[in-house]
This record gives sequence, structure tokens and C-alpha cells, in this order.
Amino acid sequence: MIRLFITTILVVLTSFSGISQTPREVVQDQLDAYNAKDLDAFLKVFSEHAKAFNYGDENPFIEGKENFRRTYGNLFKSSPELNSQVISRQVIGNTVIDYEYITGRQGSEAPLLLIAIYLVENGKIVRCDFIRE
Repeated sequence: MIRLFITTILVVLTSFSGISQTPREVVQDQLDAYNAKDLDAFLKVFSEHAKAFNYGDENPFIEGKENFRRTYGNLFKSSPELNSQVISRQVIGNTVIDYEYITGRQGSEAPLLLIAIYLVENGKIVRCDFIRE
């Protein structure tokens, strides 16, 4: 009886492990999928109503998961060598700030320096703000 109870508890805890992802882990999953150009895994960490902004802009340049699918699907197809390395990452509460060095974007040899600010709620990215060089 005790063995069954312990097994049941372990199964329940294991099934909820994805829910307890920290904002750092959510953003790392996004980065790993980005570098793998795995669109489905990339989108998995975004909320249905996620928005992306150029820092300081009032209106998003991407709004909704389907627009993220289109935008990043096109980017992944046009950028077979796409790769982002995190130079530094800071986490404050549910906000993750990455300073990234991106190469291979749309065939360009020039690297792109980027600061990405991710807001994570309930294990999903709900907002991204980007500062580009």
C-alpha cells in the first residue's frame, strides 16, 4: 500500500515538472529551439497572444502565435546557418534579459548584437522587447 502511494506521488510530481519551469528555463528552451531551427519547439514556449516589440515602440511588430510561426518560419528557412550565443543573461522575477550575438541571419556574414527582454508568465513567453545594434 505504501509503495503504491509513493509511486503515485512520484508519477504526479513528474507529470507536473513542466509546469514549474523557471523563466530562465523557458527562455533557454526558446534559445535551444531557435538554434536548432525547430519551429514547433520554438513556438511551444510562447503564449497564444504573445507580442514582440522593438524596444520603445508602442505597437508590436509580431502579435499572436500564428504571426510568430510565419515570421520565424520564414527566418529559419532563409537562415540555415542561424545561431545565437548568449553573452550574458540576467533574471529578475519573471523577466529574462539576454545579450545575444547572432550570426547567419538571412545569409549575412555580419553578426547582429541584440538585447532581448522576455516576460514569462505561467511558463510561457508573453512579451519580447528587442534592442538591436
